[in-house]
Amino acid sequence: MNHQYCKIAIAASAVAFVNAAPAMAQDRPSIGFEAATDEARRGLSWSEGRAAVSADASGTIGPVEASARVVTLRDSVRHDGAWSVADLRLGTATDIGAVQLRAGATAHLFAGARSKMDYVELGASASYTYGPAQLTGGVELAPSQDAIGGGNVHLYANADAGIPGTPFTLIAGVGHSSGSVNDPIRAQRLRPVGSYANWRLGVEHRRGPLTLGLDYLGTDIDRADAFGPFADARHSGDRLVGRVRFAL
Repeated sequence: MNHQYCKIAIAASAVAFVNAAPAMAQDRPSIGFEAATDEARRGLSWSEGRAAVSADASGTIGPVEASARVVTLRDSVRHDGAWSVADLRLGTATDIGAVQLRAGATAHLFAGARSKMDYVELGASASYTYGPAQLTGGVELAPSQDAIGGGNVHLYANADAGIPGTPFTLIAGVGHSSGSVNDPIRAQRLRPVGSYANWRLGVEHRRGPLTLGLDYLGTDIDRADAFGPFADARHSGDRLVGRVRFAL
């Protein structure tokens, strides 16, 4: 299927689903608002290392999950001047004992970019829960697309564990991004040095609808090896990110 048609279908389905969720969902839909000191994904800043705000909504109908998140990007160099992105996702999940399997597709739609930046990813993950701890491993695959200069594969493993008797949760994660290259300049957008590893260590304080978080993020990217207008190498290093989220 043409990637443009695929993105339009995902976007339209997700928006329609989230709008219909209050009347149709088996589970009460969730709505959240967040402010962070940086919109960082896979160790890379998407908001020029500056503060970002976002809103999101999610719901389910039977086995189908849908979510939408919109976040400010502050004229992102990485995304050719985009001032915001909408992440629209459709997926499904099933439980096999203590293991939850999840699969889905996400359209990343950029507003304000000077050129075509939209792209689609497919994902699959498995999570295992034991007491207050959860372990998750997964893959996000972006088929070859002009907007990202080829294909992209991100493998990751995450862990989080609540500290018994406290409102604190510890978080850790590692990931690795690689893929094919059709356009070396565009490929620098998601992989500034061709392939790289990223990591995260964090803590959250969860109390009712309010979550406060602090993360240390890092990558093994050597800025000297990054090039081109989309690499944004100066925003690919280690940093601390603070965030506050309110969920309904």
